[in-house]
Amino acid sequence: MAFFNGFNFVKITSLALADSVNPCAIAVLTMVLVAILASNPEKRKRVLYAGLSFILAVYIGYLFYGGIIIQFFNSFAEFLRHGSGIIYKGLGIFAMILGALNMKDYFYYQPGGVATEMPLAMRPYAKLIINKITSPLGAFFIGFLVTVFLLPCTIGPYIIASGLLAELGFIKALPWLLYYNLLFVLPMGVVVGLVSYGFRKVSEISGWKERNIRRLHLIAGFLLFIIGLLLVLGWL
Repeated sequence: MAFFNGFNFVKITSLALADSVNPCAIAVLTMVLVAILASNPEKRKRVLYAGLSFILAVYIGYLFYGGIIIQFFNSFAEFLRHGSGIIYKGLGIFAMILGALNMKDYFYYQPGGVATEMPLAMRPYAKLIINKITSPLGAFFIGFLVTVFLLPCTIGPYIIASGLLAELGFIKALPWLLYYNLLFVLPMGVVVGLVSYGFRKVSEISGWKERNIRRLHLIAGFLLFIIGLLLVLGWL
């Protein structure tokens, strides 16, 4: 069964982990939690449900995007069958470029970096939408809208993963997309749990993210660069 392919497991897991430590997603989630806490300061369960609703919306939204990307690659099915080596190398080069951009942010960090963080111009609009969240149902629907703002800083690894899975077809690739997105939202789930059960304040999570933002970029960049290099060399 394709889902148990060892090479796919290494590739998809590495890409998903690189995507999951992206500071962009954590920053957006903290804005969501701040908005919920502002409306429900004493209702921790409401914060938990709203946070989980938001994460579910992101999960479903990214599954939808993954399906679109796979269908896009499959529209070139003939080339995909005969030129898979070229596609793999192209995706590998793309991964190396994304990795280099992320590692650059460790040594020379600027907020809103190209392909590594949400553009500065988009942030006020994202915050405006997020501040409208007052309930779990609102968090779910607004979560779909917010995925659009997450795309510039998180879609790169997902494009690579979906491109690698495209030759399987959507049905066989679906378990891998489910797995990828589970890893992607896992850190967000941990953050929601820590905040809703009172182990951490949102400000502490946000402060941790700011203190470690360079390291997060370095980790993501290293994973992306290595998997890209392995793809280019044909070792993965």
